[in-house]
Amino acid sequence: MNPELLKSYSFYFKGEYRRIAKAIRNRETVPHFDVAGAVTILDEEYPRSFLDLKYPPFVFYYKGDLSLLKKEAIGVVGSRKPCDYALTATKALVKHHSDKVIVSGLAKGIDACAHAHAQRTIGILGCGIDYIYPYCNRKLIEDVGKNDLIISEYPAMSLPYACHFPFRNRLIAALSDRVYIMQSSEKSGTMTTVNEALELGKEVKVLPYDVFAEEGRHNLQLIAEGACPITCEEIAF
Repeated sequence: MNPELLKSYSFYFKGEYRRIAKAIRNRETVPHFDVAGAVTILDEEYPRSFLDLKYPPFVFYYKGDLSLLKKEAIGVVGSRKPCDYALTATKALVKHHSDKVIVSGLAKGIDACAHAHAQRTIGILGCGIDYIYPYCNRKLIEDVGKNDLIISEYPAMSLPYACHFPFRNRLIAALSDRVYIMQSSEKSGTMTTVNEALELGKEVKVLPYDVFAEEGRHNLQLIAEGACPITCEEIAF
């Protein structure tokens, strides 16, 4: 297998993991595509942390500064509809960790807040590298791609299918030395990031809430189940 064939598989099958894996096994023939701005699992620039995943991406596309993949990073994730407390805590947490790269998913809510207040940041998309989604984050996505780094398993204008986002979250977990959960719910995408991080042996830290706060009920449940709470020392108010 050579890198150019992997890129052609990825482009032809629109980044769909199982179809690429099948093509590799069967040594399928596909048209050749000249694919720029892509890193394969065979390349030197490929993050070693991705190799710890059950399903390491065969190819990922990027815009921006690839050197950020080699720097110490933390993941910051949470609800797309966060409460004010979660937003305030996210800003403070990111400020406190200004010496680290902030990794998140460029979604609305906590993700957008974390990226916007980070000194350096990596955004991971669940759609094509050139597809702006969600559109309300257009300026943020453009800024991160220009000044920091955006990566995606999906080429060009691949659509943001719902199944892409939980699968995308394994990359957030892999790139992060630890993952911070700012606001969660039982059936949220945030929990796929938690599960992936735990599978990889990464530390997961959870923002504690007032016991009467409805928005924080699931975070408190995670802490009761053994997750480490975020401490005052980690937040620079």
